[in-house]
Amino acid sequence: MAQVLFKGSPMHTRGSLPAVGTKAPDFKLTTGDLRDVGLAEYKGKRKILSVVHSLDTGTCAVSTRRFNTEATRLPDTVVLVISNDLPFAQKRFCEAEKIANVVPLSQMRNRDFGKTYGMEITDGPIAGLLARSIIVIDESDKVVYTEQVQETTKEPDYEKALAAARK
Repeated sequence: MAQVLFKGSPMHTRGSLPAVGTKAPDFKLTTGDLRDVGLAEYKGKRKILSVVHSLDTGTCAVSTRRFNTEATRLPDTVVLVISNDLPFAQKRFCEAEKIANVVPLSQMRNRDFGKTYGMEITDGPIAGLLARSIIVIDESDKVVYTEQVQETTKEPDYEKALAAARK
């Protein structure tokens, strides 16, 4: 269990992020066309998992826009933006914001991702959502970088995540 903050108030997550150097756990998340995908869908690519509460919040939107811009400069890398939002809401957001370089994925059908990856918030005002986190996974599905943002209303350290993705 990790502690994160929401506007200074402590909350807890179920477990901890996967350790750097370990094999990334597989997952089942839903795409905008309502297909379920896992790590195998992105085999042979580096993966940046940008985990957000909801694309309907300011910080999550800013983070997604930033990774959308950065994704164009990351060869053989896919940026997966993961939230509890329905795929329909994710699609509307991406269309309205002209976001086309990241892949939005939803926990709509399967809530195991937040539990397995140790980022489901278990208490506090946003319990049930995912703690803002970044996980970089290499081509062989090994975790090479993690960050769980301490204050969930703040943005992640983009430069460290992007540096890990470029190695």
